[in-house]
Amino acid sequence: MSSTLVQSVPRSKRTRSKDAAPVIAVSATADTRLGGAHRVRLNSSYVTALESAGLIPIVIPPLASPEQVRAILERVDGVLLTGGEDVDPALYGQDRNEKCGEPNKARDETEIALSLAARELGKPLLAICRGPQVLNVAFGGTLIQDIPSEFPGSLDHNADRERASRVHEVSIEPESLTAKAIGATKVSVNSLHHQSVRDVAPGFKVTATAPDGIVEAIEWAGDDWWAMAVQWHPEEMNDSPEPWDRGLFRAFADRLDA
Repeated sequence: MSSTLVQSVPRSKRTRSKDAAPVIAVSATADTRLGGAHRVRLNSSYVTALESAGLIPIVIPPLASPEQVRAILERVDGVLLTGGEDVDPALYGQDRNEKCGEPNKARDETEIALSLAARELGKPLLAICRGPQVLNVAFGGTLIQDIPSEFPGSLDHNADRERASRVHEVSIEPESLTAKAIGATKVSVNSLHHQSVRDVAPGFKVTATAPDGIVEAIEWAGDDWWAMAVQWHPEEMNDSPEPWDRGLFRAFADRLDA
């Protein structure tokens, strides 16, 4: 996927009144899981997490014309990339592993366009689970298609437990956006993925890893764009006694008000 989906445009910030809450473009999927009808679908926990942080979510489904995302981003304040399907390996130059799920071409193209447009327009971006994967691919990185088969002996990153169960620790780089948002450099997280970042895209850096070395967070390395991406699901931890995960959404909201 090339950056020709999004033309170079001047960086901009949407004009909004002083008391208006920031508006966030939230990526979603579209499939036929519910009764056979093709539906746009988004877990409501994302909405709860954003609203709890004082943000207004606007759902962006897979688009037939991804070129239109620039017009969307000119009308919002930030972007949230959400979890879901595996990213098409063809987008990072690999044949599809038999363990890799069927790709959603329209969603891949839409979210890559959202990522590139967010960078060009300087819109803050938060990415979750599939989010860091598609973000990494958008900027030239690669993925592990299936952690268990490619890294035997690794932790179970797709544990069969409740979505809010904390299943393994992550170590976070001090002074990173992630560490500052969470308020700690070692935490326990929920985990619902079988893919992850392999080769980090130019411009990004790894800011958190699991004990087995699997990448758990990346962020933009420069000061000219705010982009933070975590592999776990902080939106599922809205009611957790620990404040760590909610800190990610608060940091996103604080950046939008900066």
